[in-house]
Amino acid sequence: MRIFFSAGEPSGDIHGANLIRALTSLHADLESVGFGGERMAQAGCAHLFPLCNYAVMGLSRVFASLPTFMSLISQADRYFRHQRPDAVVLIDCPGFNWWIARRAHYHGIRVFYFVPPQLWAWAGWRVKKMRRFVDHVLCSLPFEEPWYRERGVSAEYIGHPFFDDLPRQTLDSAFLEEQQKRGGTVLGILPGSRTQEVQRNFPTQLRAAQTIHHAHPETRFLVACFKESQRKMAEEMRRSFSPLPMQLFVHKTPEIIETSKACISVSGSVSLELLYRAKPTVIVYRTSKLAETFIRPLLTTKYITLVNLLADKLLYPEFASDHCPSAEAAQAMLRWLDDDKAFARTCRELLALRERAAQPGACGRAARRIVEMMEERRALVA
Repeated sequence: MRIFFSAGEPSGDIHGANLIRALTSLHADLESVGFGGERMAQAGCAHLFPLCNYAVMGLSRVFASLPTFMSLISQADRYFRHQRPDAVVLIDCPGFNWWIARRAHYHGIRVFYFVPPQLWAWAGWRVKKMRRFVDHVLCSLPFEEPWYRERGVSAEYIGHPFFDDLPRQTLDSAFLEEQQKRGGTVLGILPGSRTQEVQRNFPTQLRAAQTIHHAHPETRFLVACFKESQRKMAEEMRRSFSPLPMQLFVHKTPEIIETSKACISVSGSVSLELLYRAKPTVIVYRTSKLAETFIRPLLTTKYITLVNLLADKLLYPEFASDHCPSAEAAQAMLRWLDDDKAFARTCRELLALRERAAQPGACGRAARRIVEMMEERRALVA
């Protein structure tokens, strides 16, 4: 069995790797190929291009990358024409993956969408593309299945694959012990995995940290950086602010979340890791003037954060705007630091939500469904 994968985000690389392993356990002869990242390559995916290294945000950056994306679409089309995989599995990244779905559909190749885009939040009209070019959607959130089915799309809920990876994490015990010895109230800062996110959000998080530290001098801050270049960027930004008891680390996100009393984070899939560790968190997300003007009016959900969407209530205070919401974010954090009962109540609600929604096994369920549907198709053709 040969399957073509297309993932364009670091989180998609993790999910794709876990899905490939689950599929390989069912089909030892699985041949996986496509676009992805380092994790997928380690799981056995033969990369035609390391697409996850080119995750971009913002219209200007997308336009600048168009020649690369168009070349990759042509490369995929040639592969579909000459190699004819048994299926194509798309993972998030809708802007690019719509084109991959279109070309696979043209060649009569079955298309699965694993971790589908959040069309229900802001782009409901795009469901027409899903209905036309995708054979089956493997939904990661419970309310997605009925939403898609009501609009004529074949879909089923299999759970969020983020929770497959988290139980396997091994934390650096030496790091945790060292931080515990240092004392003080530790607050984590998570500025995002994309460079653009760090550029936009870290200054807001720094300003909020200053306000918090002024009110609670015992606090100190640990910053989780996705890669070394972003750590250096954050260090440079930090020099423009008053000194803070702050340390910046690369590849220590789970440890920083675990050792922190609470966190200030960007919105994104990392919120599911924060839920898994039942960590009270304030969400900040700086948008551009352009996004605030043209995209904000299209949003159809009450919340932007996955944890709040799962809870259907504001468990994580969230502040998304084109201005700096540092004062609001700081006040939300201070309410937890000043009110032990409010903090404990949030922790209990997170634990209850985790028990209800953070169950592992999504990749195994997705793999079994893909194999079942492929075998059903082969039986029909035979």
